[in-house]
Amino acid sequence: MNLTVFVAITAVALTAQAVVLAAMYMAIRKTTMRLEVLAEEVKTKVLPTADTVQAMLVELRPKVETTILNVSETSTLVRSQMERLDATVNDALDRSRLQIIRADELVSRTLDKVEETTETVHRTVISPVRQVAGIIQGVTAGLEFLLSHRKRRNGAGVPQDEMFI
Repeated sequence: MNLTVFVAITAVALTAQAVVLAAMYMAIRKTTMRLEVLAEEVKTKVLPTADTVQAMLVELRPKVETTILNVSETSTLVRSQMERLDATVNDALDRSRLQIIRADELVSRTLDKVEETTETVHRTVISPVRQVAGIIQGVTAGLEFLLSHRKRRNGAGVPQDEMFI
């Protein structure tokens, strides 16, 4: 009896295992069918789009490369022109500074010469002229005094206040 129970349990276990394997087979078959449908959809919808994208990339690649090359050359050209412009502006600024310094020195020297000339003219011309003018005024005042004094003695003199009209 032991053997019969053991064979019966083994038969039930094998049957259960066969049922589980059959269920797994059916589930895998359904999944495989769904995947085949999905793969077919991908082939009909996505692959033409991918082919179009690939064709566009192949077509646009030379244009993009040309554009990148042009931008690179342009930036190099702009950089070199900016360096030349910077050098030119710096040179112009240096020359302007030098000319301003020279003009300042010229004006300073001219003003110094004008001051020296003014002092010389004052010392050699104006001071002697003033002295001579002072002497002449003194002599004139003396002569007027002497002449007016003689006229008063003669009685023909006119008072100072009556001389003005």
